[in-house]
Amino acid sequence: KTTGKHFDYRYLITYWFLLLAQKHSFTSALSSKFRTRQSIRSSHLQMAAVTKVSRIGKLTPSTTTFFLCDIQERFKPLMYNSETIISTSRYLTSIASTLSIPLIASQQYTKVFGNTIPECFANGQVDVDNLKAKNRIFEKKLFSMMTTEVESELEKEDFHGRDSVVLFGIEAHVCVQQTCLDLLEQGKDVHIIVDCVSSQQPFDREIALTRMESAGAHLTTAQSLAFMLMQSAEHDHFKVISKLTVGHMKLPNQFNSSYEKSNL
Repeated sequence: KTTGKHFDYRYLITYWFLLLAQKHSFTSALSSKFRTRQSIRSSHLQMAAVTKVSRIGKLTPSTTTFFLCDIQERFKPLMYNSETIISTSRYLTSIASTLSIPLIASQQYTKVFGNTIPECFANGQVDVDNLKAKNRIFEKKLFSMMTTEVESELEKEDFHGRDSVVLFGIEAHVCVQQTCLDLLEQGKDVHIIVDCVSSQQPFDREIALTRMESAGAHLTTAQSLAFMLMQSAEHDHFKVISKLTVGHMKLPNQFNSSYEKSNL
Protein backbone atom coordinates (compact mmCIF):
# COMPACT_ATOMS: atom_id res chain seq x y z
CA LYS A 1 0.00 0.00 0.00
CA THR A 2 1.27 3.45 -0.78
CA THR A 3 0.53 6.76 0.89
CA GLY A 4 0.66 9.28 -1.89
CA LYS A 5 3.90 8.49 -3.70
CA HIS A 6 5.54 6.79 -0.72
CA PHE A 7 5.46 3.04 0.01
CA ASP A 8 4.24 2.17 3.53
CA TYR A 9 6.69 -0.51 4.81
CA ARG A 10 4.61 -1.19 7.95
CA TYR A 11 2.26 -3.43 5.98
CA LEU A 12 5.16 -5.29 4.39
CA ILE A 13 6.73 -5.97 7.80
CA THR A 14 3.38 -7.16 9.18
CA TYR A 15 2.88 -9.42 6.15
CA TRP A 16 6.42 -10.80 6.57
CA PHE A 17 5.83 -11.64 10.26
CA LEU A 18 2.57 -13.41 9.38
CA LEU A 19 4.39 -15.55 6.82
CA LEU A 20 7.06 -16.41 9.38
CA ALA A 21 4.45 -17.39 11.95
CA GLN A 22 2.64 -19.62 9.44
CA LYS A 23 5.91 -21.23 8.39
CA HIS A 24 6.91 -21.91 12.01
CA SER A 25 3.49 -23.40 12.75
CA PHE A 26 3.67 -25.62 9.65
CA THR A 27 7.23 -26.75 10.48
CA SER A 28 6.27 -27.53 14.09
CA ALA A 29 3.27 -29.50 12.90
CA LEU A 30 5.45 -31.50 10.50
CA SER A 31 8.04 -32.11 13.21
CA SER A 32 5.38 -33.20 15.69
CA LYS A 33 3.77 -35.49 13.11
CA PHE A 34 7.17 -36.99 12.29
CA ARG A 35 7.94 -37.60 15.97
CA THR A 36 4.52 -39.18 16.45
CA ARG A 37 5.05 -41.51 13.48
CA GLN A 38 8.50 -42.46 14.77
CA SER A 39 7.07 -43.18 18.21
CA ILE A 40 4.26 -45.30 16.76
CA ARG A 41 6.70 -47.17 14.53
CA SER A 42 8.99 -47.82 17.51
CA SER A 43 6.05 -49.09 19.57
CA HIS A 44 4.94 -51.36 16.74
CA LEU A 45 8.44 -52.79 16.40
CA GLN A 46 8.62 -53.47 20.15
CA MET A 47 5.19 -55.11 20.11
CA ALA A 48 6.17 -57.18 17.08
CA ALA A 49 9.33 -58.34 18.85
CA VAL A 50 7.36 -59.36 21.96
CA THR A 51 4.72 -61.09 19.82
CA LYS A 52 7.39 -62.94 17.84
CA VAL A 53 9.06 -64.23 21.03
CA SER A 54 5.67 -65.21 22.42
CA ARG A 55 4.64 -67.01 19.25
CA ILE A 56 7.89 -68.99 19.13
CA GLY A 57 6.90 -70.43 22.50
CA LYS A 58 10.23 -71.17 24.12
CA LEU A 59 10.09 -72.04 27.82
CA THR A 60 12.42 -71.60 30.78
CA PRO A 61 11.74 -72.68 34.39
CA SER A 62 12.21 -69.14 35.72
CA THR A 63 9.48 -67.69 33.48
CA THR A 64 6.91 -70.50 33.73
CA THR A 65 3.95 -71.44 35.91
CA PHE A 66 2.04 -74.75 35.82
CA PHE A 67 -1.79 -74.76 35.94
CA LEU A 68 -3.53 -78.03 36.92
CA CYS A 69 -7.21 -77.67 36.06
CA ASP A 70 -9.94 -79.63 37.90
CA ILE A 71 -8.54 -83.18 37.85
CA GLN A 72 -10.98 -84.36 40.52
CA GLU A 73 -12.25 -87.66 41.88
CA ARG A 74 -15.78 -87.49 40.46
CA PHE A 75 -14.48 -86.94 36.93
CA LYS A 76 -12.14 -89.95 36.91
CA PRO A 77 -14.58 -92.58 35.54
CA LEU A 78 -16.10 -90.08 33.10
CA MET A 79 -13.08 -88.71 31.24
CA TYR A 80 -11.78 -89.98 27.91
CA ASN A 81 -8.38 -91.64 28.60
CA SER A 82 -8.52 -90.68 32.27
CA GLU A 83 -5.73 -93.04 33.38
CA THR A 84 -3.27 -91.34 31.03
CA ILE A 85 -4.42 -87.92 32.18
CA ILE A 86 -3.63 -88.89 35.78
CA SER A 87 -0.25 -90.53 35.07
CA THR A 88 0.83 -87.62 32.84
CA SER A 89 -0.24 -85.17 35.53
CA ARG A 90 2.02 -87.02 37.95
CA TYR A 91 4.89 -86.71 35.46
CA LEU A 92 4.23 -82.96 35.01
CA THR A 93 3.89 -82.16 38.70
CA SER A 94 7.15 -84.05 39.34
CA ILE A 95 8.86 -81.92 36.68
CA ALA A 96 7.49 -78.76 38.29
CA SER A 97 8.79 -79.87 41.68
CA THR A 98 12.22 -80.83 40.32
CA LEU A 99 12.68 -77.55 38.44
CA SER A 100 11.14 -75.37 41.19
CA ILE A 101 8.30 -74.20 38.97
CA PRO A 102 5.25 -72.99 40.94
CA LEU A 103 2.04 -74.95 40.48
CA ILE A 104 -1.51 -73.68 40.82
CA ALA A 105 -4.40 -76.16 40.96
CA SER A 106 -8.15 -75.60 40.83
CA GLN A 107 -11.16 -77.60 41.95
CA GLN A 108 -14.58 -77.07 40.39
CA TYR A 109 -17.32 -77.07 43.04
CA THR A 110 -15.50 -79.48 45.38
CA LYS A 111 -18.67 -80.33 47.29
CA VAL A 112 -20.03 -82.07 44.19
CA PHE A 113 -16.94 -83.15 42.23
CA GLY A 114 -14.55 -84.01 45.04
CA ASN A 115 -10.91 -83.17 45.67
CA THR A 116 -7.90 -83.24 43.38
CA ILE A 117 -6.91 -86.85 42.67
CA PRO A 118 -3.83 -87.65 44.84
CA GLU A 119 -2.34 -89.88 42.11
CA CYS A 120 -1.66 -86.70 40.13
CA PHE A 121 1.38 -86.27 42.40
CA ALA A 122 4.44 -88.42 43.08
CA ASN A 123 3.81 -88.44 46.83
CA GLY A 124 0.04 -88.64 46.60
CA GLN A 125 -1.96 -87.01 49.37
CA VAL A 126 1.18 -85.61 51.01
CA ASP A 127 1.83 -83.43 47.96
CA VAL A 128 -1.82 -82.41 47.79
CA ASP A 129 -1.73 -81.36 51.45
CA ASN A 130 1.50 -79.41 50.89
CA LEU A 131 -0.11 -77.59 47.98
CA LYS A 132 -3.11 -76.77 50.17
CA ALA A 133 -0.79 -75.50 52.90
CA LYS A 134 0.71 -73.07 50.39
CA ASN A 135 -2.83 -71.93 49.44
CA ARG A 136 -2.22 -73.04 45.87
CA ILE A 137 -5.40 -75.12 45.42
CA PHE A 138 -8.32 -72.87 44.55
CA GLU A 139 -11.99 -73.72 44.92
CA LYS A 140 -14.11 -72.29 42.10
CA LYS A 141 -17.50 -72.21 40.44
CA LEU A 142 -16.32 -70.05 37.57
CA PHE A 143 -15.38 -72.35 34.69
CA SER A 144 -12.11 -70.54 34.03
CA MET A 145 -9.28 -70.92 36.53
CA MET A 146 -8.76 -67.17 36.37
CA THR A 147 -10.83 -66.32 39.41
CA THR A 148 -10.23 -63.21 41.49
CA GLU A 149 -8.31 -65.32 44.00
CA VAL A 150 -6.02 -66.84 41.37
CA GLU A 151 -5.37 -63.46 39.77
CA SER A 152 -4.42 -62.07 43.19
CA GLU A 153 -2.05 -65.01 43.70
CA LEU A 154 -0.38 -64.32 40.36
CA GLU A 155 0.37 -60.75 41.45
CA LYS A 156 2.60 -62.01 44.27
CA GLU A 157 6.38 -61.86 44.04
CA ASP A 158 6.73 -65.60 43.38
CA PHE A 159 5.06 -65.13 40.00
CA HIS A 160 6.74 -61.93 38.83
CA GLY A 161 8.21 -62.39 35.34
CA ARG A 162 6.40 -65.68 34.84
CA ASP A 163 4.59 -64.93 31.60
CA SER A 164 4.40 -68.52 30.32
CA VAL A 165 1.71 -70.90 31.55
CA VAL A 166 1.70 -74.67 31.09
CA LEU A 167 -1.95 -75.71 31.21
CA PHE A 168 -3.35 -79.23 31.64
CA GLY A 169 -6.47 -80.88 33.04
CA ILE A 170 -10.17 -81.22 32.31
CA GLU A 171 -12.51 -80.60 30.65
CA ALA A 172 -10.75 -79.44 27.52
CA HIS A 173 -13.77 -77.77 25.93
CA VAL A 174 -14.98 -75.99 29.09
CA CYS A 175 -12.66 -75.11 31.97
CA VAL A 176 -9.35 -75.64 30.16
CA GLN A 177 -10.45 -73.71 27.09
CA GLN A 178 -11.88 -70.78 29.05
CA THR A 179 -8.75 -70.61 31.20
CA CYS A 180 -6.62 -70.63 28.08
CA LEU A 181 -8.55 -67.80 26.45
CA ASP A 182 -8.45 -65.68 29.62
CA LEU A 183 -4.69 -66.16 29.90
CA LEU A 184 -4.15 -65.28 26.23
CA GLU A 185 -6.30 -62.19 26.67
CA GLN A 186 -3.96 -61.11 29.47
CA GLY A 187 -0.95 -61.52 27.20
CA LYS A 188 0.30 -64.81 28.67
CA ASP A 189 2.15 -67.38 26.58
CA VAL A 190 0.00 -70.52 26.95
CA HIS A 191 1.17 -74.10 26.35
CA ILE A 192 -1.46 -76.86 26.27
CA ILE A 193 -0.22 -80.37 27.10
CA VAL A 194 -2.25 -82.42 24.64
CA ASP A 195 -1.57 -85.77 26.32
CA CYS A 196 -2.79 -84.35 29.62
CA VAL A 197 -6.00 -82.63 28.49
CA SER A 198 -9.33 -84.36 28.02
CA SER A 199 -13.13 -84.21 27.99
CA GLN A 200 -15.86 -86.78 28.39
CA GLN A 201 -16.30 -86.88 24.61
CA PRO A 202 -13.23 -87.18 22.33
CA PHE A 203 -14.84 -84.89 19.74
CA ASP A 204 -15.20 -82.09 22.31
CA ARG A 205 -11.52 -82.48 23.17
CA GLU A 206 -10.48 -82.38 19.52
CA ILE A 207 -12.44 -79.22 18.72
CA ALA A 208 -11.23 -77.52 21.92
CA LEU A 209 -7.58 -78.14 20.99
CA THR A 210 -8.20 -76.64 17.56
CA ARG A 211 -10.00 -73.66 19.10
CA MET A 212 -7.19 -72.96 21.58
CA GLU A 213 -4.47 -73.29 18.98
CA SER A 214 -6.26 -70.92 16.59
CA ALA A 215 -6.56 -68.39 19.45
CA GLY A 216 -2.78 -68.43 19.91
CA ALA A 217 -1.96 -71.24 22.35
CA HIS A 218 0.92 -73.66 21.74
CA LEU A 219 0.06 -77.36 21.56
CA THR A 220 2.78 -79.66 22.85
CA THR A 221 3.34 -82.95 24.66
CA ALA A 222 4.52 -83.58 28.21
CA GLN A 223 7.83 -85.08 27.12
CA SER A 224 8.53 -82.28 24.64
CA LEU A 225 7.83 -79.78 27.39
CA ALA A 226 10.25 -81.48 29.80
CA PHE A 227 13.18 -81.27 27.39
CA MET A 228 12.29 -77.73 26.31
CA LEU A 229 12.52 -76.61 29.94
CA MET A 230 16.01 -78.16 30.30
CA GLN A 231 17.33 -77.23 26.82
CA SER A 232 20.55 -79.20 27.34
CA ALA A 233 21.87 -82.55 28.57
CA GLU A 234 24.17 -80.47 30.77
CA HIS A 235 21.23 -79.21 32.82
CA ASP A 236 21.69 -79.82 36.55
CA HIS A 237 18.50 -81.89 36.71
CA PHE A 238 18.88 -83.74 33.41
CA LYS A 239 19.37 -87.18 35.03
CA VAL A 240 16.38 -86.74 37.34
CA ILE A 241 14.08 -85.58 34.53
CA SER A 242 15.35 -88.33 32.23
CA LYS A 243 14.56 -90.94 34.89
CA LEU A 244 11.06 -89.49 35.29
CA THR A 245 10.63 -89.59 31.50
CA VAL A 246 11.74 -93.21 31.18
CA GLY A 247 9.37 -94.21 33.97
CA HIS A 248 6.50 -92.33 32.37
CA MET A 249 7.13 -93.88 28.95
CA LYS A 250 6.82 -97.37 30.44
CA LEU A 251 3.22 -96.66 31.41
CA PRO A 252 0.36 -97.29 28.96
CA ASN A 253 -0.49 -94.16 26.96
CA GLN A 254 -4.10 -94.29 25.84
CA PHE A 255 -3.62 -91.39 23.44
CA ASN A 256 -0.88 -93.31 21.61
CA SER A 257 -3.15 -96.34 21.40
CA SER A 258 -6.02 -94.23 20.02
CA TYR A 259 -3.63 -92.64 17.50
CA GLU A 260 -2.33 -95.99 16.33
CA LYS A 261 -5.84 -97.39 15.88
CA SER A 262 -6.93 -94.34 13.87
CA ASN A 263 -4.01 -94.86 11.48
CA LEU A 264 -4.54 -98.57 10.81
